[in-house]
Amino acid sequence: MAINFDNALGVHPMALKFRDQRSELLASNLANADTPNYKARDIDFQSVLQGLQSPKLKLAATQQAHLQPQGVNSGAQLQYRLPSQPSLDGNTVDAEQEQVRYAENALSYQFSLRLLTDKFSGLVTAIRGE
Repeated sequence: MAINFDNALGVHPMALKFRDQRSELLASNLANADTPNYKARDIDFQSVLQGLQSPKLKLAATQQAHLQPQGVNSGAQLQYRLPSQPSLDGNTVDAEQEQVRYAENALSYQFSLRLLTDKFSGLVTAIRGE
């Protein structure tokens, strides 16, 4: 009997991918904290996970001229962060908040990695028949 890794591992591989993307965005925000007119960006991770867990919807177009919505089947949507205190140079990065978000994301990444490692350990145990 073949193992379906998508079913066995669940959303954890995708969660790692998006956590990795988010860490790059947050690091970019921190690196550009002093860049005039830089707009802080982020990924709404909760909506990404909900999109992965819910069935993919495809809208039916009855005419060729119908527009398909962007991002229905895609994962992460980049969003710009609204600043709590806008700066005079147009930069929306709050360095302290970005550091907190980066640390939280790093912990979540480690947690997701741990869950994935445990899933693989369980699969190895099942394959060995232990």
